Amino acid sequence: MADKVTPAEAQQLMEEEGYAYLDVRSIPEFEGGHPKGAYNIPLKHMGDGGMRPNDDFVAEVEAAFGKGAKLIVACKAGGRSKAAAEQLEAAGFQHLKDQFAGYSGSRDTMGRLAEAGWAAAGLPVTTEAEEGHDHASLAAKAKG
Repeated sequence: MADKVTPAEAQQLMEEEGYAYLDVRSIPEFEGGHPKGAYNIPLKHMGDGGMRPNDDFVAEVEAAFGKGAKLIVACKAGGRSKAAAEQLEAAGFQHLKDQFAGYSGSRDTMGRLAEAGWAAAGLPVTTEAEEGHDHASLAAKAKG
């Protein structure tokens, strides 16, 4: 199981150990704001009927990074990142960290903020994807 890290620990791993931040939220969520330097490969796509699985998720991550990559997996609040890390681990990825409070923060059973996410922690955010970090570019890479 992937080690859990806080937003501050995730940023430190990116700066000091060369980890890439893999945002597994949907494309509209990513476009609404994400950690500076993040890559977007959705675990689920948003559609008319709600969320549907991205059947190419593992293949897209492998094509973009390779199984030996150091990845911080994150989402909105921690649920999707846990599931994504489990799928990647099962596929043979070994250097995974789960940034469990996600971008928006984790909530308790009453809906209160339990742990600040990346944005609330005051870490660098943007609405612009760096070149090659958006899902369209990464999916194209997987298709060859």
